Amino acid sequence: MLYAMYFVLNDDTGDAESDRGLLEDILGPEMAAFLAPLGTEWDAPVVGEVFETPQIPGVEIPAGGVEAASNHRAQAGFLKAEALVGSNNWAVGGSCTADGRAILANDMHLGMAVPNTWYRAMLEWPAEDGCHGNHRLVGVTLPGSPALVAGSNTRVAWGFTNSQGDWSDLVIVDVASEDPSRYATSDGWLTIENRPETILVRDGEPEEFNVRTTIWGPIVDQDHLGRPRAVRWIAHDEGGANLAMLGLEHAATVHEAFEVANRCGIPPQNFVCADADGNIGWTIIGRIPRRFGFSGRVPTSWADGSHGWEGWLEPEDYPRVINPDGGIIWTANARVVSDEMLEIVGHGGYDLGARARQIRDDLLALEQPDEKDMLAVQRDDRALFLERWRSLLLDLLDGDAIGEDPKRSEFRVLIDTTWTGHASIDSQAFRLVRAYRAFAFERIYGRLTSQCAEKDEGFNIFRIQQAEGPLWRLITEQPEHFQDPSTASWREELLEIVDSTISYYEAVGGAELADQTWGERNVLAMRHPLSRAVPALSRWLDMPRRPLPGDSDMPRVQSPGWGASERLAVSPGREEDGYFHMPAGQSGHPLSPFFSAGHEAWVEGLPMPLLPGPAENLLELVPQVD
Repeated sequence: MLYAMYFVLNDDTGDAESDRGLLEDILGPEMAAFLAPLGTEWDAPVVGEVFETPQIPGVEIPAGGVEAASNHRAQAGFLKAEALVGSNNWAVGGSCTADGRAILANDMHLGMAVPNTWYRAMLEWPAEDGCHGNHRLVGVTLPGSPALVAGSNTRVAWGFTNSQGDWSDLVIVDVASEDPSRYATSDGWLTIENRPETILVRDGEPEEFNVRTTIWGPIVDQDHLGRPRAVRWIAHDEGGANLAMLGLEHAATVHEAFEVANRCGIPPQNFVCADADGNIGWTIIGRIPRRFGFSGRVPTSWADGSHGWEGWLEPEDYPRVINPDGGIIWTANARVVSDEMLEIVGHGGYDLGARARQIRDDLLALEQPDEKDMLAVQRDDRALFLERWRSLLLDLLDGDAIGEDPKRSEFRVLIDTTWTGHASIDSQAFRLVRAYRAFAFERIYGRLTSQCAEKDEGFNIFRIQQAEGPLWRLITEQPEHFQDPSTASWREELLEIVDSTISYYEAVGGAELADQTWGERNVLAMRHPLSRAVPALSRWLDMPRRPLPGDSDMPRVQSPGWGASERLAVSPGREEDGYFHMPAGQSGHPLSPFFSAGHEAWVEGLPMPLLPGPAENLLELVPQVD
């Protein structure tokens, strides 16, 4: 189960690192630093400074780099929300609340399906000395797992988000020109190991393939220069997976929880916790490799021994934040720290900071918050991120731009009159503005990086999570040396993107623009594996299809197949005041009354008690005596 989580939560083949290296090789370091910056003005770290978007380079793009618009126009941009592995969590310290309690909130974003990912549980057992009451855990587990993933042990509460740190590296393998089976290392030339593997195929012939392995890991691909590359990934190392997380059951303080978290073998996550004394903290849960000689940002040769990994970091060397000024901690898959702590965590592809910033600002606006305030933040679907894009479109579509064009006129009217300020299901404006931004990104980034796509078909602009800052600079500053040569001006290109957006919706079933509400697209589709194979079973196995508000760059993350797999808030020791809900029900049996129990509360955002009510059924396990 742990290794399945690794594949979901980590970049196991170094794709993002490969893209960054290709950008540097083809377009040069200055252009690569601009198009794929470390951060932007949207940053909202808990500790450290905001990284401003770099200035537009004065250099010319190498020949051919501004030609041809993006050729992957389909729906890639629209599917960004479904592709991002993310979550929200935060903690409010006792200095901020009316009675000194600390509160933890967590909503982990995963794929939406039936049965749901989580199994809510309360575990209770006698204390070891028999004199100090019972131990109690309440929260969510993974079915079949002995560990509480998120929740409270009455002294400490904790929750996760994906850290997006750098937990894998692409190693350029320097093979001998006369014998490509040999490769250079600091210990001399070694032979690539060949390991045959067979996958049995039901009703078909077995698939046989060969795994080529180095001392650093398996060879996964070759770069645009034909050099083989191996991946070094923490999941491959001894110690990358263990059950140390069970120690959280007995942690009584933030400090004790950190000592456990920093020794856990799980995919490294943002670990936010709160204790019964009002303290809050953040650290990384999971093992962190000790890099030396390089940053891990781009593929690097380790042949001479000056670059590599050297064991694991010890807990005392981990980045930690405890009771920061302001009394709040927040994470949302964006950068959390700066400077030395950031060097330890690395840059694995942080999400844009828009969601984290909105959460931070929501929390700062609260006075003496309690648990119900946490739910309001989790359900915040205000479209703050897209407001400037709407303003840009309203200015762009002036009288001269519209002229006698009825389609452009209708487009402007819709984004002007149906804007609610939210990712609301009844808004055409939100959907159209969002689509325009997606098409602008595809076209402009597509043409500026076209040479990278030509050199490596695996190159993917949608892995550049920090593109918003550079894109906005290009559109608003409109440098002549980055203008599309097929258009007379930047204004003409931006208007062509309006037309492309309109044409896209005309091509999708011939639908009218007025019919393009966000709710028409953002329809929750929670399906059971069996109904996918036998659609006639859908009415009994699937959750009802519902249009839902929310999107990706806001606290309420929601798409047709992705969203909050649970929501909870709890103050350790005050679990009776906490809430919890999740999509679908507790039972995986379609005839059980609990198959969909609680689903409607999750849809409507209605808080349900974290603690279970009185027991209605009892299952007693009696040992069989021969």
